[in-house]
Amino acid sequence: MKIIKLFFTIIFISFLSCSKGLKTATITEKMYSSIKKELAPDKRIVLFDIQFHPAEGKIILKGETTSKKAFSRLLDSLNYHQINYLDKVRILPDSATENRPFAVAKNAVINIRSQPKHSAELGTQGLLGMGLKVLDKKGDFYRVQTPDNYISWVDKGGIYTMDTKEFDSWNSSKKVLFTDNFGYVYASKNKNSAIISDISLGGMLKYLSEDATFYEVKYPDNRTGFIKKNNAVIYDFWLKNLESTPKNIEIIAKKMNGFPYLWGGTSAKGMDCSGFTKMVYLMNGFIIPRDASQQINAGRTVDPNLKFEGLEKGDLLFFGKKATTTTNQRVTHVGIWLGNHTMEFIHASGNVHISSMHPEQPNYDAFNKNRYLGSKRYLTTIDKGIVNLKEGQLKP
Repeated sequence: MKIIKLFFTIIFISFLSCSKGLKTATITEKMYSSIKKELAPDKRIVLFDIQFHPAEGKIILKGETTSKKAFSRLLDSLNYHQINYLDKVRILPDSATENRPFAVAKNAVINIRSQPKHSAELGTQGLLGMGLKVLDKKGDFYRVQTPDNYISWVDKGGIYTMDTKEFDSWNSSKKVLFTDNFGYVYASKNKNSAIISDISLGGMLKYLSEDATFYEVKYPDNRTGFIKKNNAVIYDFWLKNLESTPKNIEIIAKKMNGFPYLWGGTSAKGMDCSGFTKMVYLMNGFIIPRDASQQINAGRTVDPNLKFEGLEKGDLLFFGKKATTTTNQRVTHVGIWLGNHTMEFIHASGNVHISSMHPEQPNYDAFNKNRYLGSKRYLTTIDKGIVNLKEGQLKP
């Protein structure tokens, strides 16, 4: 009889222990989800990946985050609920960056991937001379954050890492901006000389000197070369004299007509739909969000009735699946409105090309017209998601 009582006592204590553990786990997960929803809802731009592992009388926190604010909120909540924990979370960047928390792209285009391996999905790209934050390192890959805050992994061969002093010096130096679609950096002041590297639209290098036909430039890894002056301009001069108008949006967009489509691409070598809109706005002096589903959250809403009314050149048109009673709206495509009396818009789909919303036009796009979700205006709009380069440096 005593043995039976002891057995049930043990079962009851185990039940209480399990119940307490389940309650703790439930509270912890609810706190984490609530904080993540408020402070780190988009994992593309803020890392807040925390796992909870039960241990003897406590939980072990593991994972990584770039948000000190979100993690501090989590710890405060755990303390408030008197939950014992052991903190093993990495707050990035940490010692893995080896005191070189910045980098600059040293190739014409660098491929930035979702995972630290060459076979991973292409998330975005960076242009020659682009500054990056370095958050982490794994093998031959660095986890970086681009000026539009996108977080992904890049192969070490595409970047030159820097300490804070080096990076500040790079950012403050005089730059040469490449304004042609494609070209080369030469070893000497002769287009028939050896090629140091290729360079594409939007690439930037440090200015050293100039003559009547060439700029002498310097790479972040200290290589030097020469760029033809009719393919480039002094960055500060370009920015000062840049007029970000609807017409100039159209001019730059059409300059990319025929560029190939590339999922994850944001360069002249290949671009997806949002990479195209991002590149057009970059060459008009703005850093805008990376993906279409992010771009729709910036700017001012126009054409609320979805009738293509009140639109101006340069407005962004969004497409995808409309919300239903059971599903949320899903943005999958974006283009740039041109109008021109034929309801034209330009977008990257297969390649960059011009389509029309007018059914009597030969380039009528019934597919996208039927999945039109609305439009946003970036020009003349003040929005924290739209960075005007005239108000700051092109840096992360």
